[in-house]
Amino acid sequence: MTRLAETFARTRAEGRAALVAFVTGGDPTPAAMPAILDALVEGGADVIELGMPFTDPMADGPAIQRANLRALAAGTTTDDLLRIATDFRGRHPHVPLVLMGYANPMVRRGAAWFAEVAAKAGVDGVICVDLPPEQDLELGPQLRAAGVDLVRLATPTTDAARLPAVLDQASGFLYYVSVAGITGSQQAGQASIDEAVARLKASTDLPIAVGFGVRGPEQAAAIGRVADGVVVGSAIVELIGEHGAQAAAPVRAFISTLSAAVRGAVREKAA
Repeated sequence: MTRLAETFARTRAEGRAALVAFVTGGDPTPAAMPAILDALVEGGADVIELGMPFTDPMADGPAIQRANLRALAAGTTTDDLLRIATDFRGRHPHVPLVLMGYANPMVRRGAAWFAEVAAKAGVDGVICVDLPPEQDLELGPQLRAAGVDLVRLATPTTDAARLPAVLDQASGFLYYVSVAGITGSQQAGQASIDEAVARLKASTDLPIAVGFGVRGPEQAAAIGRVADGVVVGSAIVELIGEHGAQAAAPVRAFISTLSAAVRGAVREKAA
């Protein structure tokens, strides 16, 4: 089993959702990233998403856009991210690490190159936000050949006719974008999330992780009662923007509240 499969199997056996934490790689600086990533793990995150900074992050709201700009201003490169991933894998051999970003940084040196170096760095999965399945002629096949999961995105507008294409050759987990908009901008109603997760689960055995707009413990707990994973990004990135190189401690504290909420939601459900 892959690290992602093992993690979702473990959290499922524990009767809870996995907590998936997103940060932008190189924010505020590449040198500050190890402490922040360690804080995510220490706080209780089960899966780490490491964003690849890009000049035009069209799916992201202001918080993550600013994080991209901070990372790029600090000189963060793809090679820096790969070093960060390699070092993370050495410190945390069992925690899944997923790279999330846009096609340009992933394929500019060739899909085969990216898949090879990602696998060598210990990356478990890749989410490419702006590469639809119909145009994925190289990246997905190269990632699969390298043993790296390709995590696909479903949205509120992914209907029954579209879903099979999204699920085709997807692996790791399915990321459900709970709002038709940018990250951190709004929150979906819980009823709509419940309905969407039930619909997706009827079509795939992949774990369903829900993200976009998850701001705090109460919402994380509510989503964790129905989904296999809860993704939190903008709220963490905002803490990093506020505290900069000293963000590790507040990030750890915030993740701890999310982890406790997700784990507590299971006990409420079982009661």
